[in-house]
Amino acid sequence: MRRRLLSLLSALVLAITGTVTASVALPGTAAADGCYTWGRTLKKGMSGSDVTQLQIRVAGWVASGENLVIDGQFGERTRLAVVRFQRGYGLAADGVAGPNTFSKIYALQDNDCTPAHFAYSEMDGNCGANNFNGGKVSAATAKRNTLRMMWQLEAMRHKLGDRPMVVSISFRSVRCNDSVNGASTSRHMYGQATDFSTRSGPTLCQMFHAAKTSGFEEILGPGYPGHSTHTHVANDPVRLVSASRC
Repeated sequence: MRRRLLSLLSALVLAITGTVTASVALPGTAAADGCYTWGRTLKKGMSGSDVTQLQIRVAGWVASGENLVIDGQFGERTRLAVVRFQRGYGLAADGVAGPNTFSKIYALQDNDCTPAHFAYSEMDGNCGANNFNGGKVSAATAKRNTLRMMWQLEAMRHKLGDRPMVVSISFRSVRCNDSVNGASTSRHMYGQATDFSTRSGPTLCQMFHAAKTSGFEEILGPGYPGHSTHTHVANDPVRLVSASRC
């Protein structure tokens, strides 16, 4: 967010001093972005790394119980995720990712590709280590998994009225996980799980229900053993959704 503020301030100063001339974007293009810039309109049937980048950012806009596969193939589920993203942000919902869709994504992300309301620094507590080391996967993979998850959380947050969601724990090393008696199969060790505390704006149950349409396979909340004080969401090969008090 800081880069966008600095960019706006710089543009204002230049405009005031008269040292910049107005420029007009070419029809059908979107402004470039410091993280990633799409160079073509994307639609169903297309494939490539640019589709992969799009899928990461719309992974939280799926139907209840679905999880979007990040495979670089623009199929029907990707099209529908784009449609829901467009509707969610008041854009024309045609399922085609073009300049307006990309511009909205650019406005939602920072230069490190993280979404506007979540940052790596929130996710790497790791029992005080503040890194992504020591998990079941390499630090690079854990960080990549975390990025995809943060975009799902951004979608979830927007569906909940853009109220703050306070992270209590996300990534854990194996050692950290053992120290808190975490499950031996915990997705926290893969960078694929996040717990939210009662200090969040939405209630634990509101977050539990919003997670169902945000692409998570593991969603646990009040009523599930050990989850009375937090809501847990994760990308997990084994689907488990439970919160009897919600």
